[in-house]
Formats: sequence, structure tokens, C-alpha cells
Amino acid sequence: MKTACVLLLALLPLPGVAAGQDWARLPGGEFSSVLRYEDTNGVLKVAPFELQNRPVTNAQFLDFVRSHSDWQRGKAPELFAEARYLQHWAGPTDLGGAGPAQPVVNVSWFAAQAYCEAQGARLPTWTEWEFAAAADETRADARKDPAWRERILAWYSRPSNRGLADVGQGPADVNGVQDLHGLVWEWVDDYAAMLVSPDNRDQGDPDKLQFCGAGALSMDDRENYAVLMRVAMLSALQAEDTTGNLGFRCARDI
Repeated sequence: MKTACVLLLALLPLPGVAAGQDWARLPGGEFSSVLRYEDTNGVLKVAPFELQNRPVTNAQFLDFVRSHSDWQRGKAPELFAEARYLQHWAGPTDLGGAGPAQPVVNVSWFAAQAYCEAQGARLPTWTEWEFAAAADETRADARKDPAWRERILAWYSRPSNRGLADVGQGPADVNGVQDLHGLVWEWVDDYAAMLVSPDNRDQGDPDKLQFCGAGALSMDDRENYAVLMRVAMLSALQAEDTTGNLGFRCARDI
């Protein structure tokens, strides 16, 4: 891991500001997470932060790899990007049939983090992502509304073999953020801290489900099943992994 970190630092671009990045400001506040921490019982304080309105697109990531060639397909070290990295593109700098406005997928955590660093930003934490994803068009936290939950579950029930829609097709929430649900999964900075046992008899056992070595994770909040699916999916990944339905967006401190 130490070797990977040293190599990653060598590949990280200098901070800058890319064109076409729109940001929403989220106020933060006290928030009840689906992750049940032993010391907080799931109630967390989220500092104000900014989040990109939409997931990063193929066109935006193409601009990044053109100016940071170390992250082009075939050049990025396998330690940071497995063989499927950007496999949906026709070439290292050729989108081919991948729509420029579609969310970029088949990107590793390392590549996503490097992109965000190039914007003077970072990947959001899980808590920040979950805080943002609780909103709907009129409420900062719509999670207790059965209609909201049913709409999200309907999105997740769509066949995964359909082509991805362009970003920005869904309605903006109360903070001005789009596509947190219903388009792609998204990397978060601390994804590796999400340790979920495959044996449901272990769920809620603080001795078996450790979160950052300090808290327990409970997976019995069935009202937030769609969000819990994301936790389970992210917890199964390695930082170099890529999939055809996993993208990202960036965050930054205020």
C-alpha cells in the first residue's frame, strides 16, 4: 500500500480548475446516517461543503486524460487501474460510441481521485454523499417519505444492460444537485472503510462489523434499502477496480 501511495502522488496532477464544472453549496448540519456508529448511534455532523451538480462526463474525463497522459488507458499503472479501465472508449483519447454527455464509468478510485485533485477538489466522503442523496426537489431530507423511497427503488429496478442516459436529465434537488440516484453508482473517498459481512447473522455485531476500527455498521434499516445497496457494492471493491456502472463526482471544502 505504501508503494501505491508513493506512485499515486507522482501521478497526481497539480491543482487547477477545469472548464464546465458547476458546483452546488450544501449547508451541512446534523444528519442521521444509515451507518450506525457505536459512538454516535448514526447521528453525525456534516460540515458545509460543495458538490458537483452532476457526475463527471466522458467529455470532461477525456479533457483530463488528454492533459494528464499518465492517466490514459494503457499508460496508467495496473496498480491504479485494472484492465477494464475506460474499456468503453474506442481508444486512449477516443470516445468512439461513448456519448460525451454520458457519465464516465470504468474508472478506478485512483483515477477518480486524480481527476478531482486536478480540479482543486477531492472525492466526497460517504457521509457527504449520503447527506446530499437524502434530498428531493423540495426537502433537504425526504427519506421518511414512502413515495420518495418507492421512486428511488423503481430507478434501481431498471435493467442494467440499458445504455446510460446523459447527465442532467433528472430533476435537480433542493440543493441544485442532479443524478445522485437513478444513473450510476459513485465512488466516495472513504469507500474502503465500509466493511459489510456477507453473513446477515453478523449484521449489527460491533465485534464483527468495524467501521474505521471504531464503530459498528448496522444494515437493518430497510427503509433505506437502495442506499444500503450502495454501501454493499462499494464495500466489495478495491481501489483499482472499475465497472460499467460506477462513476463519480467531486466535492470540495468551503
